[in-house]
Amino acid sequence: MPTPTTIARLSEHAGQQVHLRGWLYDLSSKGKLHFAKLRDGSGIVQCVLFQKGVPPELFEAVGHAGQESSLELWGKCVAEPRAPGGYEIQVEGGRVLQRVEGYPITPKEHGIEFLMDHRHLWLRSRRQWAVMRVRDAVITAIRGFFDARDFVCVDPPIFTPNACEGTSTLFEVDYFEQKAFLTQSGQLYAEAAAMALGKVYSFGPTFRAEKSKTRRHLTEFWMIEPEVAYATLDDVMELAEGLLCHVVREVLRRRRTELEVLERDLAKLERIQAPFPRISYDEAAAILAKHPESTFKHGDDFGAPDETIISNSFDRPVLVHRYPHQVKAFYMKRDPADPSKALCVDVLGPEGVGEIIGGSQREDDLAALEQRIAEHGLPPEPFQWYLDLRRYGSVPHGGFGLGLERTVAWICGIEHVREAIPFPRTIYRLTP
Repeated sequence: MPTPTTIARLSEHAGQQVHLRGWLYDLSSKGKLHFAKLRDGSGIVQCVLFQKGVPPELFEAVGHAGQESSLELWGKCVAEPRAPGGYEIQVEGGRVLQRVEGYPITPKEHGIEFLMDHRHLWLRSRRQWAVMRVRDAVITAIRGFFDARDFVCVDPPIFTPNACEGTSTLFEVDYFEQKAFLTQSGQLYAEAAAMALGKVYSFGPTFRAEKSKTRRHLTEFWMIEPEVAYATLDDVMELAEGLLCHVVREVLRRRRTELEVLERDLAKLERIQAPFPRISYDEAAAILAKHPESTFKHGDDFGAPDETIISNSFDRPVLVHRYPHQVKAFYMKRDPADPSKALCVDVLGPEGVGEIIGGSQREDDLAALEQRIAEHGLPPEPFQWYLDLRRYGSVPHGGFGLGLERTVAWICGIEHVREAIPFPRTIYRLTP
C-alpha cells in the first residue's frame, strides 16, 4: 500500500499510486461506476470506482455511504483537466471506516441560526473551509512580516486588573478573592515589553462586553498589537500600511484557490498597494458633510455608516488620523500642533468593512498621562506599573491593534465576522 499523502500534494504524484484518507463530500453513481468526491482538509478530489476494478465489498460500501462518511482510498493518480483540482484517482482499493446516515447539513438552504448551531459541522463545508484557510494564511503572513523586521512576539496576560479601552465593555470574573477582567487589549503590556525589547507584538484573544449586534462585532476576537519604542505617529502609519500590503499579497500568493471558491473579486485585492491615502479627521468629516445620507456631527467619533461612506471614496484602505482627543483612549498623546487632537490613526478597510486597525503615538509624559487617567475616571492604583514606564526611561513610542476577524472578513469578501473565526462568540451565542 502506498504511503498516505494529501490531496493538496497530488501534483507531486501524477501517474503514481496514492493513498488518501478523508471524508465523503459527495457521491454520484452510474450503474457500475461510482464518482466519489473525497475531502481531506487540504482539498477535494474525484475518486472513480469501477465495479470490476475494486473489491465488491468496497464498491458496495461506498455506494451506501452517506455524506461525511469517513473512508480511505488508494489507487492511481491521473491528470484530468475536467476534474476538480486537475487530478482524479482511479481507485483500486480502500475501506469505509464509518458509514454516516442523516448528516444534518445538506446541499439545501439552511438558516444562519441552524448553521451556527451546527458550527462544528458547518466548518466542513467548502465555503467555510476556504475562509479558515485564508485565516491561516493571514496569521502566517502577519507573523512572517514582524519576524522579518526583528520584532519579538510577547504574550500578555488574559486576566487583567484594570481596563484599557474603557470600563463599560469589561467582562468581570472572580479571581480568588478579588476582581479581575478578561483583557480588552494586550497593548499596555506590549508597551512594557517594548521598553525592554525595542520592537514587539502580541497576538492573542481579546474580549469586549459590548452589546453590539452588528456584522462587525464579536465578544471574543483576536488582536495583533505591535508596539515600537522611539516610534512617531508617522512610523505607526507606515508600519500599518506595510503590514496590510504584505498580508494581502501573501494571501493572493498562497490562497488564490480558496479566494476563487469564495468568488472573491481578486482585482480589488490586487489594488491593495502602497501608498494608502492619508486624510485627517477634519478631511474625513468634510467628506461626510457632503454626503446626503450622513447624519454625522463634527466632533463625534465615526459610526459604522460613517466609516462606510468614507471608505467607499477610495479603492484601498484609507488612514484617518488626528481625531478629537475626547473620542479616543486615555493613553493617546495629544498633537503638539493642535492639542484638541490626538496623535492617532484608524485604518478603514475598503468595501464597507470598517475599521481594521486602530493605533496611536502613546503619551510618554508622566504628568500628562496621570491627568488623562483622572479625566477618564479610572482608578490610579492599578495603573502604577504602567506609569512606571514613564518614570524610568520614557521615550516616544507607538503602536496599533489589528482585528484579525475583520481583516479576514474583508479579504474573503464575506459579510459578517462570525464566519471569520472558527467558533464565534456574540451577545447571543456561547455554543457550540
